[in-house]
Amino acid sequence: MSTAVRPRPAATADEAARPVRRTVEVWSAAVGMALTTVLAGGFALVVNRTDEQTFADALLPAMRGAGLVADTVALEDAFTGARTLAAWFGFTVVAVLLLGTIGIFLARRRPRRRSTGWWFLAAGLVCLVGSQLVLYPVAFLFFVSAGLFALRKPDLGSTP
Repeated sequence: MSTAVRPRPAATADEAARPVRRTVEVWSAAVGMALTTVLAGGFALVVNRTDEQTFADALLPAMRGAGLVADTVALEDAFTGARTLAAWFGFTVVAVLLLGTIGIFLARRRPRRRSTGWWFLAAGLVCLVGSQLVLYPVAFLFFVSAGLFALRKPDLGSTP
């Protein structure tokens, strides 16, 4: 018995004609984009549309109960901090959607190129840093997509 690696047989004409797809990578990035939009975008939307009185009545007690805001922080400072965080999350959503869209476009356009994974890596880093490490599970989806681009061979005809 030999331990030598057998060469893979040459592709048939049917295999060569099938399109190359990066289905897992694209789906992973798309789910990450959707979760970023729902979670970070939802927070940004709620906080930016809340006035100071509603913030004091509804959001601030919940944030203090969760330990996110100390009891000694004044209402005005807590409101300003929450609005700043919401603006930061809003910018993060826009940047992640832009980078993810470019990555998906390139993955569909040139699925054989491994360099497309850099766009997903950038989207994951923006998601991670922009959410101040809160959305690390979502950023992990982008890192998985980037890693699969670097390590995995593309599927031959996985989707019609």
